[in-house]
Amino acid sequence: MTRALITGSTAGIGAAFARRLAADGHDLVLVARDTERLREQATELHDRHGIEAEVLTADLAGEQGITAVERRLGDTRSPVDLLVNNAGFGNKGAYLDVPVADELTMLKVHCEAVLRLTSAAAAAMRERGRGGVVNVASVAAFVPRGTYGASKAWVVQFTQGAARDLAGSGVRLMALCPGFVRTEFHERAGMGTESIPRWMWLDADKLVAAALADLARGRTLSVPDPRYKALLGVVKLAPRALLGGVSSRAGRKYGPRH
Repeated sequence: MTRALITGSTAGIGAAFARRLAADGHDLVLVARDTERLREQATELHDRHGIEAEVLTADLAGEQGITAVERRLGDTRSPVDLLVNNAGFGNKGAYLDVPVADELTMLKVHCEAVLRLTSAAAAAMRERGRGGVVNVASVAAFVPRGTYGASKAWVVQFTQGAARDLAGSGVRLMALCPGFVRTEFHERAGMGTESIPRWMWLDADKLVAAALADLARGRTLSVPDPRYKALLGVVKLAPRALLGGVSSRAGRKYGPRH
């Protein structure tokens, strides 16, 4: 039996990863900010699937939270075989409407935490000759969309570069780039979703199933839906100035879920 650590595990994509991995028989380390929700989730997954679910309360916007998860990833007594860096959030508003402090907090969670936790996990995994890391990015990584899109573009570039450097070590790294997923993400950010077409919404459980299949295939980038794969094909052909204008106007109303 293997063990997976999931950040942002109590809702959305993180919760879908927890459900699927528990159903597959993996023990879990559940990481989020809300201790009560973590305990409820751990109890439910243990009772339903008979797995061990460990709780780790940590806010990845702060040094203490990142350090706590780094230490857990380096614990050789109960090693982590799969890391899912899922924690993240969006800020409502266009550039300069969002306080710089909030933008820096986003970079702390989306970039610094991902770098440090991936490094802690990958170092331990390389010593054992096996393991995997899924860094949840977004299709926003491929369009000009302010700090959110830029941070997710960093996640994609970092993950694919690290995967290349670790090739042959037994450690697999993959950037997951979903589109809109019905989660608490938009509500927490105060973003309206009424203007998003119904066909653009993805099911979190199906997304996770596709992502895990891509990881097993050794892919370093997963866009787990044909609709979004087609959209990204269009994005590559469209002028960046046009994309920037569209995504900037859209971003004032909503932001994509990673």
